[in-house]
Amino acid sequence: MLTYVLSPVFNGLFSAMVIFLFATGLTLIFGILRVLNFAHGGFFMIGAYVAFSLVSLFGSTESMLSYLLVSVASGLVLGGIGLLVERFVFRPLQKVDEAYSLIATYALLLLTEGAVKAIWGVSFHSAAAPSALAGIYIVGDLFMPTYAIFIILLGIACYVFLEWVLQHTETGKLTQSIASDPWMAQMLGVNVPRFYTWIVVFGFFLAGIAGGLLLPNQTISPNLASTFVVQAFGVLIVGGMGNIRGTFLAAILLCVIDSFGSVYFSEVPGMFFYIAMVVMLLLRPEGLVRGARL
Repeated sequence: MLTYVLSPVFNGLFSAMVIFLFATGLTLIFGILRVLNFAHGGFFMIGAYVAFSLVSLFGSTESMLSYLLVSVASGLVLGGIGLLVERFVFRPLQKVDEAYSLIATYALLLLTEGAVKAIWGVSFHSAAAPSALAGIYIVGDLFMPTYAIFIILLGIACYVFLEWVLQHTETGKLTQSIASDPWMAQMLGVNVPRFYTWIVVFGFFLAGIAGGLLLPNQTISPNLASTFVVQAFGVLIVGGMGNIRGTFLAAILLCVIDSFGSVYFSEVPGMFFYIAMVVMLLLRPEGLVRGARL
């Protein structure tokens, strides 16, 4: 009987950490620049394709070290792309209404999908998890894949690290100050435009490394951009629009509820994520964590 509770919780935590890893860069960029990057899924997709290309070029990700190195390399490539996007897309968008940023980043999403089709084609690709993550743990009737455990622990570690940096370091305090009042930070001598540039680069780096780390979790195709993006925006909104802690909590809450819903109402899988999202927005429209960016 306990398995009917633990299994949905475990599956929900796994889905939550997948979405959180995907949404972290999106949350940082919106929390500081206030640019709602609709193309984030497209750059995550490019990160996955870059990782797949590196695997194809240099061999499989059988070893844990090669899997991690490929993911970091993918993040670095996306960070370089983020430098260009910030200069030519995000920087001009800061001077216009947010509606224009939605249109521009959606166009950017279409551009990434076209680029993927032109470079990698429309075929489906996949890569295996490293051998160290290919096993499974069995506790009673509960089956826990090693890869899922790794992603759960990685997502929690990522949240703890970002929370620590934001709350307990000078860089984090500076980040929150710029997010709250960039004009005052500029008056105090902070180079806000340069800071924005590095935030975008870091956000894109996170998207790229997430694409590499989550490569064994899905088959990649030009449709991958839309796989997580709606749910990512869901946890971003429910969490409190640009708040790392809120995004983390919202991902867990929505995904665990959806996991239970998919078990007991298997004819409508995924529906309870959106039901829970609507209910949370009705009960707490300001978000789970309100009143603070990041």
